[in-house]
Amino acid sequence: MLHQIQEADTQIFLALNGLHTPWADTFMYWVTQRNTWIPLYALLIIWLIWQYKQRAAGMIASLFLTIVVADQTASTLLKPNIQRLRPCHVTYLQNKVHLVVESCGGMYGFASSHAANSFGLAMAVWLVCRAAGRFSNRHKKYLWFFFPWAAVVSYSRIYVGVHYPFDVLAGALIGCGAAYLSVWGMQKILTLRTR
Repeated sequence: MLHQIQEADTQIFLALNGLHTPWADTFMYWVTQRNTWIPLYALLIIWLIWQYKQRAAGMIASLFLTIVVADQTASTLLKPNIQRLRPCHVTYLQNKVHLVVESCGGMYGFASSHAANSFGLAMAVWLVCRAAGRFSNRHKKYLWFFFPWAAVVSYSRIYVGVHYPFDVLAGALIGCGAAYLSVWGMQKILTLRTR
């Protein structure tokens, strides 16, 4: 059963990774770089402070906690213990992988930290803004943006050749779980502090 799952994952990876064009290579190269999104993160923090004033501190803390939990679960807990090679490190795939980035990255890829962090952030933003109230249709329109953004960032990891689809799917689930856990935990801590 595990062999069939791995085989299906490999076939899906090769199909998605094989859909490359020069313009998409350039686009996905920039999408997959962590530093590309620093202005987005800065704008998000500024918007939260402007919109929610004193309540923004707890909201921002929830976002940071989400990223820490998601990233450490994927990178520190799962990758070294599961030890699933990235597709770009698998010998029999060497001539089949279209590698867009300069380096394949670490040896192991399950689960994708990019997917965990981006989906964690998307879900955490949604949860903290919904919990804070003033969740108008106008806010929903802007906040939904983070989910397609997370999907594109996650897909970029397959496109550039460093993650299997199941690595990305697992990372997305970890990120969403980390967001629920972190936002809930931070709300409990803030509730205790105001008593």
